Amino acid sequence: MDLNIPNILTLLRIVLIPVLGLMFLLPYPWSNVVAATVFGVAAITDWLDGYLARRWEQTSPFGAFLDPVADKLMVAVALVALVTVNPSAAFAVPAAVIIGREIAVSALREWMAELGKRASVAVGMLGKVKTTAQMLAILLLLLRYDVLGIPVQEIGMVLLYLAAVLTLYSMIIYLRAAWRALGEEAGRRSGA
Repeated sequence: MDLNIPNILTLLRIVLIPVLGLMFLLPYPWSNVVAATVFGVAAITDWLDGYLARRWEQTSPFGAFLDPVADKLMVAVALVALVTVNPSAAFAVPAAVIIGREIAVSALREWMAELGKRASVAVGMLGKVKTTAQMLAILLLLLRYDVLGIPVQEIGMVLLYLAAVLTLYSMIIYLRAAWRALGEEAGRRSGA
């Protein structure tokens, strides 16, 4: 295991996950602000660890494995906490779409990696836009109260639905790329 700064930031994100869940569910008026702050710090480390790993040429197989796991866990815990506090279809449906897609695409990437086709399902710009919308949505929804007259919950819900739509669309793109790669592989095998 390479214990460089990018990997330490990823491990920090994993350590922050239970803190996020606990802070959000505490029955104190300040707990939502602390939870949103913890989530914001974790989201920044998500961007920073990747940036530093590329910039300092410290990418590693361990980091490539752990980073997406940390991201998925962080998002899943935040969404489950939000649904716990807001048990409605309005929260549950986009949360289920996002969590379900993350599991499906992670499994797809793993399967494609086993077939030597991982590049066929690499993260693209759409994935980055989806992640940004998702992180902003969750951050705003964790706050739970308007800030300076800004309707944080309403903006968060719009972004959550945007993230859910982008999630489905990007999953379709991943599935099509995987299907095409598998078709090419089957064509090579039958032609050999």
